[in-house]
This record gives sequence, C-alpha cells and structure tokens, in this order.
Amino acid sequence: MSRICLYYRTEPERDRWLLGDRHIRPAIRRLVRGKGGGAAGVAKVFANLCLGLDRLGIAHEVNLPFSQLRPDDRVGVIGVGRSALDGYDRSNPIVAGIGLMTHPREWPTLCDDYPVAFYLQQCDWANDLYKPYFGTRCRIWPVGIDTYSWCPGPPAEKRFDFLVYDKIRWRRDEMVPRLLDPVRAELARRGLSFAELRYGAYGRAGEGRYRSLLRQCRAMIFLCENETQGFACLEALASSVPVLAWDPGRWLDPNWGQPDIPATSVPYFDERCGLAFRDGSEFSARLDEFLVSAAGGRLVPRDYVLENLTLERCSAHFVELLDQARTGATLAA
Repeated sequence: MSRICLYYRTEPERDRWLLGDRHIRPAIRRLVRGKGGGAAGVAKVFANLCLGLDRLGIAHEVNLPFSQLRPDDRVGVIGVGRSALDGYDRSNPIVAGIGLMTHPREWPTLCDDYPVAFYLQQCDWANDLYKPYFGTRCRIWPVGIDTYSWCPGPPAEKRFDFLVYDKIRWRRDEMVPRLLDPVRAELARRGLSFAELRYGAYGRAGEGRYRSLLRQCRAMIFLCENETQGFACLEALASSVPVLAWDPGRWLDPNWGQPDIPATSVPYFDERCGLAFRDGSEFSARLDEFLVSAAGGRLVPRDYVLENLTLERCSAHFVELLDQARTGATLAA
C-alpha cells in the first residue's frame, strides 16, 4: 500500500564565528527566545500539515530515511534550503516547496536535479514569480490554520480597540516614522486604545502572548510589506479579530533589487476580513471605513478562514497533489 512520506529538513548548522559554535548556538537561541515560541515559518507549515492529516485520520511517515522509500510511496518535502533534498536518490516524484529557496534564481535546476513533480508556493503572487523557471510544475498550496487553537475569546476580555502588529522588516529607520508613528498618532488622536506587538519579539511567552493579546483586542492593524500567506494575520482572522492591513501592492524585498513585481501583504483576505490601505496617507480614511464596517457587523473574518483555510481542507489538498504527482499529472495545467 502506498504510504505518504513527508520530510522536513533544514540546512545543517555550521560553525559561524568560532570552531564548534554550531553545537552551542541552538542552545543559546532557546535560552534567549524561550521554549514556548512555537513553530515559525516553514516549520509551522510542516507542523500544521501533519496536524491536519492527523485530524483527517490519514497516516503518514515523517523523515523516513530515503533508502527506506518504496517505489509507490508518495513523497512530500517541505524544507529549508538546498540541503533538504541532499541524498535523495529515488525515482519517486516529489511534491516540494515553500522554503527550498527564497527566489527561483537560487536553484533554477531544481527540477532537473531531482524528480520534482510540483513546486509549491502559498499564493498567487509568489507562484507567478516561480512560473518562468518551473512552468507547469508550479502549484499553489496554502497550509491550514488551526481553528481549534485560534478561536474567539469571551467578549468580556476585550480591553483594547486595536492590536498594532508591527512586522515592518525592511528600511525600518525610514518606515517607522513614515508609517508606524502616524498610525499610533491617529489612534491616539481619536481616543482609540491600542496594544502593540512586534514580530519576533514575543519573548518566552511565545504564541501564548499573541493569543492573549488577540483576545484582549477588538481589531488588529497589520503592518507588513509582503506575505506569501501570513500566519499572524490569518490567526487573528480565525480568532474573529478583523484586520486593517498595510498593503503596498508591490514586492519590496531589498535583497533582490527593486523588481516591479505585484505582491500583497494579505493574499488570503476578502471583505469579511477587513480592509487594506496603501500608505500612511490613506490610513485615516480607511480607518473611518473600517470602523463603520465593524460597527455595522459586516466583518466576520472567522467565517472566511473556516470556509477556505482549515487544517483539514488544506491537508486534504496536499494529499490530492501527492496523488496527482504519483499518477503522472506533473504537467497538467
């Protein structure tokens, strides 16, 4: 019987500053960040995929040695970096993606080097970036959100009008005074209460702190240049916290120059979830619209997540991709 064999592999730790420091850096990170930080990024994608399969009652192997793969096994690799496929010498077609590279120019020969049937991205705009390199092998697959864990809290817990979620990653010296400070000032001018949380600064409380703040806030202002899925935003939506999002509309990652690529910070979003604004000059007017929509009961963000992004729905989609790869649907549109 064909098994589902999933892999999560990352780049191995290497000495960075001192001989042998690769052995102690992970321990130092755990001390600084705490043990409660939860999975992040690609690790969370893999964890949520497996959790969804568990909820569906679908058995799967995790990180089985490549040498133990059978010819009819279905293989999915969601890893970080080129090392994720090191040593793969089977002919089984692979469903791979999300984090093997940041840009397809880093590994344009991937599908020649390994039998990759599909290369995954989490949303349309990111998928469009990869199509010129991998063609019809490109597929869109968002991972599910744990709507059991991320759920509404009691209304009595609401203490703040907004949570300002600061995930401004690039050009902070410029963007904090241009964007974050005016947002703070406008909320204060209107007498709207708010808490703040900066991405990556959850501390030892980990996701528990974020979950607690969501339960205390009626809405969230999400400040991030671009997202391919946006866990924090979707977790807020699943918690019935509507979002007013900064969405510049272009890919702003300075590591790849300044290509004119359409992108978004809210790839999974509709009118039930909230509203977006392009820049600081639009913020006040969009805040007006957002408050009117919220007061009118038109914002029901959890409904959107339950309809489109549950663990079960998205994990079942991944199994469909594995089945298509095994049956030779590699070049299907």
